[in-house]
Amino acid sequence: MIEVKQIKAEDTHRIRHRILRPNQPIEACRYETDLLEGTFHLGGFFQDALTSIASFHKAAHPDLEGELQYQLRGMATLESCRGQNAGSTLIRHAEEMLRKKDADLLWCNARTSVHGYYQKLGFQEKGGVYEIPPIGPHLLMFKKLT
Repeated sequence: MIEVKQIKAEDTHRIRHRILRPNQPIEACRYETDLLEGTFHLGGFFQDALTSIASFHKAAHPDLEGELQYQLRGMATLESCRGQNAGSTLIRHAEEMLRKKDADLLWCNARTSVHGYYQKLGFQEKGGVYEIPPIGPHLLMFKKLT
């Protein structure tokens, strides 16, 4: 069973580096939004080990409608722990937290390789594929929280 806890930004770096940015320096895993007011980071723990991470910060996307929007960044689960619902558990927990903050929209720049996963979580895509160098092709995906 996955236990979700709030974690510090630096607690995300090891998994971000291993899963999301393995060919980049560790500094690339420190996001400019990590320490902004209102930003929070969640960790999924299995048997007391951090196996999944996600970060959330206030950010309005100009192509989306919503009074209080949050962006999801840096969501990742260790390969050996996939299939245990860690990611979906993190997202459900975050959605509850965001609704309590009166947020009405959650969005992300989803890698095209995982857009089907986000669809299963209830996200919709908007627009076409775009490139985020040096990471690769992405889609804008969003989920209404109201």
